[in-house]
Amino acid sequence: MRKVQAQGIHHITLVGADRQTSIDFWEGVLGMPFIFEQPNLDDETESHLYFDPGDGRLITIFTSEERKPKRSRTSTAPGAVHHLAINVSRASFSQAVERLDERGIRHSGVKDRGFMDSIYFTDPLGFLIELASYRFEPPAGSSHAEVLFEAHKLRLAAGDRSIADIHLADAIEAITRRSQSSLSDDRGPKKAW
Repeated sequence: MRKVQAQGIHHITLVGADRQTSIDFWEGVLGMPFIFEQPNLDDETESHLYFDPGDGRLITIFTSEERKPKRSRTSTAPGAVHHLAINVSRASFSQAVERLDERGIRHSGVKDRGFMDSIYFTDPLGFLIELASYRFEPPAGSSHAEVLFEAHKLRLAAGDRSIADIHLADAIEAITRRSQSSLSDDRGPKKAW
């Protein structure tokens, strides 16, 4: 038996409101360029809008002129999607509360997640959206996932409840040591003066 090996998210499709509300939210609030549209090929009464979330992958929205904005929370029953987390830079994250407030969008305020910060709010149909901003940059040639994997091992070894800055810093140092060569025989920490 062999796996079907995943190589990333191809796209995520959500059920949206009407066409203009969906465009106004995904492009007008979240800044995702609206890149193309076609009919929902499985339901001709709906349209299928495609947005670029910033990494060249896609978020697509099924729209219907029959669905109007309604801010009731979407289902969180088993099997339902709880929320969608969208990566934003530290600069954008630092402005998010102000920019949501100026639109009258209710939100959670900044939530400390240890290795990242989050802000939660809902789309026009009540689907929970998270703006997430990492507190670190991975070393060149590695990924956020690699740093988190290494930080997780360090956190467990220390007996800590969640990943903190010390785990991230030590993980980045360990990854750098493994991935970058040095002419030094001893790469340990030194007191230079």
